[in-house]
Amino acid sequence: MSADAAPSERVLEVPDLSLVVLVGASGSGKSTFAAQHFGPFEVVSSDHCRGLVADDVDDQAATADAFDVLHHIAGVRLRRGNLTVVDATNVQADARRQLVALAREHDVLPVAVVLDLPERVCLERNAARPDRDFGAHVVKRHRDALRRSLRSLRREGFRTVHVLSSVEEVAAARVVRTPLRSDLRDQHGPFDVVGDVHGCRSELETLLGELGYALTRDEQGRPVDAVHPQGRRAVFLGDLVDRGPDSPGVLRLVMGMVEAGHALAVPGNHEAKLVRALDGRDVSVTHGLETTLAQIAAIEDDDERREFRERVRAFADGLVSHLVLDGGKLVVAHAGLKESYHNRASGRVRSFALYGDTTGESDEFGLPVRLDWARDYRGRATVLYGHVPTPELEWVNGTLCLDTGVVFGGALSALRWPERESVQVPAEAVHYEPVRPLVADRPVRDDDDLALTDVVSPDGAGRGVETRLAGRVAVAAEQAAGALEVMSRFAVDPHLLWYLPATMAPAGGWADAPDLLEHPQAAFEAYRKAGVTDLLCEEKHMGSRAVVLVSRSRDGLAPWSSTGGVVHTRTGRSFFGDELTLALLDGVRAAAERAGLWDELCGGAAGGGGGEQWLLLDAELLPWSAKAEELLRGQYAAVGAAARAALPAAVVVLEQAAARGQDVGALLERTRQREVDAAAFTEAYRRYVWPTGVSEGRLDGVQLAPFQVLAAGTAGGALTFGDRDHGWHLSVADRLVGADPQLFRTTRRLRVDAADAASCGAGTSWWTDLTAAGGEGMVVKPFAGAALRGPKGVVQPGTKVRGAEYLRLVYGPGYAADLERLKQRQVGRKRSLALREHALGVESLARLADGEPLWRVHEAVFAVLALESEPVDPRL
Repeated sequence: MSADAAPSERVLEVPDLSLVVLVGASGSGKSTFAAQHFGPFEVVSSDHCRGLVADDVDDQAATADAFDVLHHIAGVRLRRGNLTVVDATNVQADARRQLVALAREHDVLPVAVVLDLPERVCLERNAARPDRDFGAHVVKRHRDALRRSLRSLRREGFRTVHVLSSVEEVAAARVVRTPLRSDLRDQHGPFDVVGDVHGCRSELETLLGELGYALTRDEQGRPVDAVHPQGRRAVFLGDLVDRGPDSPGVLRLVMGMVEAGHALAVPGNHEAKLVRALDGRDVSVTHGLETTLAQIAAIEDDDERREFRERVRAFADGLVSHLVLDGGKLVVAHAGLKESYHNRASGRVRSFALYGDTTGESDEFGLPVRLDWARDYRGRATVLYGHVPTPELEWVNGTLCLDTGVVFGGALSALRWPERESVQVPAEAVHYEPVRPLVADRPVRDDDDLALTDVVSPDGAGRGVETRLAGRVAVAAEQAAGALEVMSRFAVDPHLLWYLPATMAPAGGWADAPDLLEHPQAAFEAYRKAGVTDLLCEEKHMGSRAVVLVSRSRDGLAPWSSTGGVVHTRTGRSFFGDELTLALLDGVRAAAERAGLWDELCGGAAGGGGGEQWLLLDAELLPWSAKAEELLRGQYAAVGAAARAALPAAVVVLEQAAARGQDVGALLERTRQREVDAAAFTEAYRRYVWPTGVSEGRLDGVQLAPFQVLAAGTAGGALTFGDRDHGWHLSVADRLVGADPQLFRTTRRLRVDAADAASCGAGTSWWTDLTAAGGEGMVVKPFAGAALRGPKGVVQPGTKVRGAEYLRLVYGPGYAADLERLKQRQVGRKRSLALREHALGVESLARLADGEPLWRVHEAVFAVLALESEPVDPRL
């Protein structure tokens, strides 16, 4: 009972993530209790499941199927990390056994809440319910089974058992949800995470000094605490003991820090074995345990030795297998922990945290054969661990092993969090000869070593990519297969493929403009409802999306490029051959020089490494025909030519038939309209075609319309500019236009306040004028940039609003006749796709700026390409 609970109140503690099993006879009030203390979606009722499968909650013949459904629903909820309550009688041991097994399968704690009410109460309640027409013998049978089970519930595997034995106790009950002992997400550090110490007290003192801690010593001069002046806390990854020269000294210091609140700790396998030895259990006194026991036994004072043993035993035994810190961003465990075990509690979670993922076999040195779980890790959290000594620190998929073998003559390592800065001190001696040579447990992977398993899991399933903006973005295996084909056969060199643009969803229609499929007011209203009112309308150029990576000199990106960069499409293909690409990039780099952009944008990204400067731009390449000439000739021009040839003749024939009195008036009218539509269709695509010298190997007529600076940098580092507003990005583009107005084209824009009707009206008029003059339309964006969530909901990074004439190219010459059906088009999946691809694009740039390996950058880039195969109407 909590300290502030009323005397009659009965507090029932339930872990935040657990399987709560209600146990009680029919009529004991389980459903009422569940409704009072848990959310409606948290409770899975056997009666409700019976209704789901049989349309009748009382159909006992459907019970087996109902419980299949119940177990499935409960299992899915537990897998997703949601507390789940099972509302059924559960008085039979076999029913509870299945639920305990379900909890163990998902590594959550099973909790039993028993409503052991008198038989008389249950009978009275059932009598008051017309749907409970079964006899009193049923309640008696339930009660008898329950009474036989009460003493065995803990033996069955229930970690916590709450028994309520009267109506008054049930009424006084209050459910209190408690976090798991591993759940320290509310502790944000900063932390200094220390690898395996193994009794090397002197090196630990030195490391703590390097980290800025001041040691506190007892009257005998022994370190018993360490305090950081800035309030940082140490986190010890276990294996404090064994093999080294002073395990008691390490324990004395670490225990003091933990008890004083200056440190946290998780157990290692050596602490687990030490606890068993101190308990007098039969353990193999090897691998350094003999050293620790001898050092403890050498404590001369009998009382001090006894108290120290008891203190060590209580400390080590009380450590939780792993800790989740800093809002879930950091997980620490001695031997690491795969994502599905984070913040879970079970024997296998503890075993994994202590010993890692092992095969059960031994290698030639007699040591366990371990599986490399980190290679397949794709979790949201960074995992710091130790256990397996490695000569060098190496980041692997957001995990880092900090055991660098200090006891074997290596080093004692720590990582500052969240700074991700490593600090090491060398061993003062080889304190213990390793059984296995201290070499890398895995081959060192080059930063630019791309592997199939980065994008497809070893079992052939899809992958999930963690993003800062949208969490995990799933990529199905079939999507990955198509993307692999495109990227391996057609894409530019992967060393230069750092970003792919996201798709964009269209606006809807507007009631006051029934003849338009897309309207600016629909876009303005959507942003306003999401709480974003400061918008920017950008002219949408009818060209081809182009990503331009350019270095300051022609040889700046050698050996991967002979042109000093690339100009690639939305799918990573180069627009032109080397000669035209070189000419285009020469123009871009010269304009950037005249505009003074190189040092301004790249100067802050050197990171001390210096090197060749580069820019990464998002742009439109014009005209459309520069890339899509074959599409124009084979599809658009052919349709227009056929229509212009056939429809005028058809009109003449129908006019002659009408003159002869034939009833062809309606058909004639439709054919005339089709002739008008065909002419408008031809005029529409011709607006986006003009002569260029591309076919002759010249850039005459080709233009770039940049609208965003994606990144800038040098060989020493990179910067992204996602925190700059779109006005800033377009101002940089204007400087390029000013430097070379022949190569660069301006993107016209208008700022709109979605909360102001006059401003929205001005935006609509601007769009109307733009499309009337032959423009494709505009893109509406949050002026400040997109964070995917506004004050009131999800925010699209951009919404395209296309003009009526341009939409002829999308939906066909006569699409206006089918407007009412087209207005019912489903854009939900397109919007979802746009959000996910945008998050992946931001992620790839963020990883680039963070200096992560190329394969990590490519993980997000590849996912964008894979999602393009999602079954979404390409006309949207």
